[in-house]
Amino acid sequence: MEMEKIARWIFVAGVIIAIVMGLVVGVMANIATLHLADSNVMSAEAYVTLILLILGIVIGFISVTSKEVTPFLVAAIALVVVGTSTVWSFLALKSQLDLLYYWATEIVAFIAAFAAPAAVIIAIRSLLALEKAK
Repeated sequence: MEMEKIARWIFVAGVIIAIVMGLVVGVMANIATLHLADSNVMSAEAYVTLILLILGIVIGFISVTSKEVTPFLVAAIALVVVGTSTVWSFLALKSQLDLLYYWATEIVAFIAAFAAPAAVIIAIRSLLALEKAK
């Protein structure tokens, strides 16, 4: 298999893992007494984040071509900003929407955890290419 196909499958796997595990961890947080502060929820978040960080590092090294750098970095910046914001907090104000809040925050946080290491590696590669061009 060539590297582009491998990278494509890793990217798809990372997004699917982020979405599915965001839903699973969101349900866990909704059910838990301490919600996001529950030790089981925190452990699940840590393991999923570690897996997504590793996949993001792999994507950063093998996937993005020079013409895709700017769109990828802009998208990654948007994901990281949304993933770290409290834009979803209005959902937690109504107890009927708690599950939606946990789903939204976990999915976006996991996608940001997947995109952030790839963005760092791609940005460094881009800076090195600029320096080499001088």
